[in-house]
Amino acid sequence: MPMATSTDEARLDRAFLALADPVRRAMVARLSRGPATVTELAAPFPITTQAVSRHVRVLQEAGLVTRTRDAQKRPCHLDAAALEALTGWIDRYRLAAERRFRSLDRLLSTEEKP
Repeated sequence: MPMATSTDEARLDRAFLALADPVRRAMVARLSRGPATVTELAAPFPITTQAVSRHVRVLQEAGLVTRTRDAQKRPCHLDAAALEALTGWIDRYRLAAERRFRSLDRLLSTEEKP
């Protein structure tokens, strides 16, 4: 397993901290269906568009969301590659744990046989 650099670790920290908030997770879920403006992202929440803008900024700083300009609109886009990097990090540990459980299962199943 390759060693993570401090930059990689900082990126992971920012991403997981950003996703620790339920409003931001809901925004990521909404953006997984396609781009949205801050006003569109704010619609399901009882918070101001300024608060939503702050949430979007946290997601941007974590590298999970980007914004573009489309005439007068500034839609937000989910960065699928950033999510893939998080999934890859989680999968490394999940797969290692699964290997250990399979080994333990094999060991226990051979011990049970007379």
